[in-house]
Order: sequence, then structure tokens, then C-alpha cells
Amino acid sequence: MSSMLFARLTVVGRPASRFGAVKATSSYSTSAISRNGAASGSPIKQARTLPDFSMEGKVCLVTGAARGLGYEFCRAFLASGCTKLAVVDLKQSEAEDAAKELVATSCLNSDMGPSDFDVIGLECDVSSERSVIKAFGETVSKFGRVDSVVASAGIVENYSAFDYPFDRIKRLYDINVHGAFFTAREAARNMIPHGGGSITLVASMSANIVNIPQPQTPYNASKAAVKHMAASLAVEWAKKGVRVNALSPGYMLTKLTKTVLSHDQELKKTWESLTPMGRMGEPEDLAGAIVFLASDASRFMTGTEIRVDGGYCII
Repeated sequence: MSSMLFARLTVVGRPASRFGAVKATSSYSTSAISRNGAASGSPIKQARTLPDFSMEGKVCLVTGAARGLGYEFCRAFLASGCTKLAVVDLKQSEAEDAAKELVATSCLNSDMGPSDFDVIGLECDVSSERSVIKAFGETVSKFGRVDSVVASAGIVENYSAFDYPFDRIKRLYDINVHGAFFTAREAARNMIPHGGGSITLVASMSANIVNIPQPQTPYNASKAAVKHMAASLAVEWAKKGVRVNALSPGYMLTKLTKTVLSHDQELKKTWESLTPMGRMGEPEDLAGAIVFLASDASRFMTGTEIRVDGGYCII
């Protein structure tokens, strides 16, 4: 289901949550349509939804958020009730443009307007500890705290092991591994004084399997490191109220992937044939998983990996 189709509904009789009361912000119409589809004189009764999945009142921060999966994670948070969000990416202009676009999209088919959202774009090079500290400092200065963080910034390259230039291997590890660590560490430092929070490190199914036919050993190893990093930090911070989990996507049809595969349809067919569900994932397929990990619905889950790969890793 597209993240734009998520509806945030008022729960009848629900008390205010720890982050405040829930408003009715469904993107669905309450026009007079009866259960069998015929017009009637009364509005549709809205079904109850589990309150713990709501992101309302939470301050969220996502790295690598100007495009790709990071952007989709932001959409999912906003569609699930978040109104305070830091969109973090390498270039300030791209982060700000993404923030504006996210607000505009969130207002479509909704009773909320731009003034109901406080979404900021921040420049950050996650491979730089100083840059990550600065981004978190600006976020906390703006919102007072941070509740849910997703470390989504990452890169992938395909070189054979003998041909992989060292400077590019170092860059990949600086972003994928060190960047995830810096992000998680600053998130925890800011969460612990406020009672904790949720950190999701974006790993990959490549943390568990070896992709074929493309050679990508450093990438696979980097994502295995991220997966184990999540488990290790989860143990270290468990009693401090900070949960750390890993989300591992399979082959996803992001804009970048679509561009690559447009010149190599045989590779696309290979990936699809190796996936039990017979298709690649859409970025929206990750919306439910990321909201689950970031919300109170997963309050007793830490150190866990959720794979969303169409069954790739089970065969």
C-alpha cells in the first residue's frame, strides 16, 4: 500500500498518549456513503486503529532523506502522524527541497495545511562525526528532543575485489558503517536524557546473503557490519531506554535502481527470478516496517533485524 494511503484516524475513547492527543487527520473522505456503497444521510464510521502505530507527537530524523528509501521513510512518518521531522542529506538545498515537497505531498487529500507541519532540511555528511553532531544539535535546538531516528544514508558500488579502488572502498565504509555509527551514537546521546527512543539502522538483505551476479563484496560486508552494530548497540543501551533495530530491504525499485536497470533488463529479470515473490520491491513496501520499528508498537523489540526482501534470503 502506498504510504500516501495511510490514514490517521481518531480512536474512539482513546486517552491522550504520552505525546499528546490524537487528531482526526484521515486522508479518506467521510462523505455520505453507506456500507454497501449507496448514498446515505450519515458519514462513514471510521474503524479503530492501534494507537501505538501513531507517530503523532514524535520528533523524527532521517539521514539520506532527500531521495530514495530515506525519502519514503519520511513520507511514511508524516502519513502516520509525525509533524516534526528533520530531513537530513548531503546537500542543504536538496534537503530543503525534499522537506518542502514532503509537506506539500502530505497536505494532499488531507485536512491539514503546511502550517500544521514543521519539517526542516539539514545538510550533513554522515561520514564526518562533526557534521553529524552539528545536524543533531540543530534538530534538538529546533524541536527540543529527538524520538525516532533512521540511519538511511548509504551507497553501493559494483567492482570485482581485484579492481576495487582503495579510495572508493574507504568512502563506502566511511558512509555505510562509520556514518551509521555516528548517527546512532548522537541519537542515543540526545535520547537518553529524555527517557529513550528508537533508532533504526538501514542494513540490507546483503548482510545475510551474497548477491549475484554483481560483485559487491565491500558493500555486503558493510551491511553485515551495520546489522551487527544494531544488535551490539541494542545491548549496550537497552537499560537506558534506547532501542536499536535493523531494517534490511531486498531489491527495491528506487529511481536510481530504475535508471540502472533501464540499461540492463536481463539483470532485472535475474533479480526477479531469484526472488520467490517474483518481483522487486517498491519503496512503499517498506512503509509499514519502518513505522513499526520507529513507533511504540515495537516497544519490546531491540537488537532485531526485519528483512523486507520478497523471500530472497530464505532460498
